[in-house]
Amino acid sequence: MTTVNLTGLRNEWLGNVRADLLAGLVVALALIPEAIAFSIIAGVDPKVGLFASFSIAVITAIVGGRPGMISAATAATAVLMVTLVRDHGLQYLLATTVLAGLLQIACGMLKLGNVMRFVSRSVMTGFVNALAILIFMAQLPELTGVTWLTYVMVAAGLAIIYLFPRITTAIPSPLITIVVLTTLSMVLDLDVRVVGDMGELPSTLPVFLIPDIPLTFETLKIIFPVAAAIAVVGLLESLMTAQLVDDLTDTPSDKNRECIGQGVANTATGFIGGMAGCAMIGQSMINVKSGGRGRLSCFAAGVFLLILIVGLGDLVRQIPMPALVAIMIMVSVGTFSWSSIKQLREHPTSSSIVMLATVATTVFTHNLAIGVLAGVLLSGIFFAGKIAQIFRVTSELSEDGRQRTYQFHGQLFFASADQFAKAFDYNEALERVVIDVSRAHIWDISSVAVLDMAVLKFRREGAEVEIIGMNEASKTIVDKLGVHDKPGAMDELLGH
Repeated sequence: MTTVNLTGLRNEWLGNVRADLLAGLVVALALIPEAIAFSIIAGVDPKVGLFASFSIAVITAIVGGRPGMISAATAATAVLMVTLVRDHGLQYLLATTVLAGLLQIACGMLKLGNVMRFVSRSVMTGFVNALAILIFMAQLPELTGVTWLTYVMVAAGLAIIYLFPRITTAIPSPLITIVVLTTLSMVLDLDVRVVGDMGELPSTLPVFLIPDIPLTFETLKIIFPVAAAIAVVGLLESLMTAQLVDDLTDTPSDKNRECIGQGVANTATGFIGGMAGCAMIGQSMINVKSGGRGRLSCFAAGVFLLILIVGLGDLVRQIPMPALVAIMIMVSVGTFSWSSIKQLREHPTSSSIVMLATVATTVFTHNLAIGVLAGVLLSGIFFAGKIAQIFRVTSELSEDGRQRTYQFHGQLFFASADQFAKAFDYNEALERVVIDVSRAHIWDISSVAVLDMAVLKFRREGAEVEIIGMNEASKTIVDKLGVHDKPGAMDELLGH
């Protein structure tokens, strides 16, 4: 058994060394501008996002459940921090990051990773589209009240990002954008905001620290809602990205282990001055397409990132903000599922409504967790409605006119209970009524209640009632919750 585990570990870490290291380097280069940009979205110094990206990448590489997936500081979690940082400052953000990590560890231990199967494709698409819109909206402050030079540089940055890959894809075009625009800005001494204006960059390695906040109930009231939202959004994006990497590499991942891994990473990151993060869809795609498959690729990305930012900090400070805005617009455009617009007409109406509702709710509340919750609830309602529609009833009167047999087909639950109740004619003079549920399934307390009511009403009219064909699961719930064969049943039923 030990040999098998060691073999698995060796394959996960050392099965693809050269490609993993090269992919890790490419990802690290691409992580620098994004980590800085996400820090600025959250309203904190760039070093907060850079330390977070290093820490989260290294730790999830070791304890995460999806080899080859890249985790770091992300826009999805950054947009949730804006108000907290503005109103309470960095120390509260660090405490929130620790708490979010602990919540994610709890989710993993409770095996909530399995809940992902209840999130429909429409909700996932809505989540991704809403994320893209929020990323774009977060750039607007950098595009208002600025000089024309800013717009020119943003346009130039976008041109490089989209045109340079036609020449070569060996070097990430966002990195070329940064190099070119930073060089122009420094040589021509252009009057634009630079990263150094946004805050302090790291010049040393991260150190352990404890968030400086009062340990009171009032503090918990401030940080818990944000931490819960970050935990949920972080896990959703991580698990969706893991599923995507599963599909691309034809290999499975451990979703519950991934929850715990993300939690450990965020908890540790809060103690070294970093912001919360999660898996990154775009960076994971870069890693996979660059040949990264093992844990070494994510680990190398984090280590290379730290070496770059500590060693090249003076240059990073000179990066013009329009270059980062251009990159974030590219991230926004690349994240949005443009095919979903065309599919609005092709997909079932209910699926399109779920996707649009998820987007609208998220953008309106600026909370990805609330948007996903709305989408999941709406999906459940539509699903229940569809199942209820296939429920049908037929009846047959005996030749002597003294017995009627009702036959039910489909799923009997809260959404079809009313249809079940209305199927009976209690005014018909009968000596015997047969309720045949051999082609139906009784699911919940609502369906048991209407069955009780039907039986008792027929008995009140003087008819003998027999229920036939009940399967074992239905019989179990009816025996447990039903009252029609218990003393005082009519009084109890009508009394409620």
